[in-house]
Amino acid sequence: MSSDSTSAPPALSATVIVLRDTPAGLETLLLRRNSRLAFHGGAWVFPGGHIDAADHVSGAEDDMLAAARNAAVREAREEANLMIGAEKLIFFSHWTTPIIRPKRFSTWFFVAPASDEAVAVDGDEIHDHSWLRPEKALAAQKAGEIELPPPTFVSITKLSAFQTVDHALDRLAEREPEVFFPRIQKVSGGACCLYQGDAGYETENPDAPGARHRLWMLKSGWRYEQEP
Repeated sequence: MSSDSTSAPPALSATVIVLRDTPAGLETLLLRRNSRLAFHGGAWVFPGGHIDAADHVSGAEDDMLAAARNAAVREAREEANLMIGAEKLIFFSHWTTPIIRPKRFSTWFFVAPASDEAVAVDGDEIHDHSWLRPEKALAAQKAGEIELPPPTFVSITKLSAFQTVDHALDRLAEREPEVFFPRIQKVSGGACCLYQGDAGYETENPDAPGARHRLWMLKSGWRYEQEP
């Protein structure tokens, strides 16, 4: 699948990965989207949505990072009843939907510690919620029990490296946010999403020798690979 096709500019959106500590280890909040929604209906995702006009900072309308922070805070409140301060958000990554997709988003991903409120979903756009350890979420996806969009799958895979919220926040605050602009290629048994840094990214050739940064989306299972 070539990424040379033209499409409409992506809509701007923001997502917040909410974390909490438990005796068993770090957990993240996932929300189940209404199965009737056209975009990722039925999928389990992090709280998030469109960046609205009111999310922009007065006098700094071009500051998209600030607008994205405000949108993430608002969406956490609207979709999950969580009151998270913008100052607690750590910029984690940015994802742009592949050009070949009919509906595209430019999305800022943040990480934040959970607030004290109990999660409550609206029952309209969001139908359910669950706190899951990263490894449990990945196992459920592999078993076909839940659907995870690729950005959610990759993000959760990265979170599996951390044991506590403080560990995750401290390490992520030291890193540069990763940028993802996937290039999707058909391969035997499914598809391969190539990301920046992969040896085959520029030529869109999954067989190119060298560094690996990709998501294998195969019928036999998904696997995120990031190796120098």
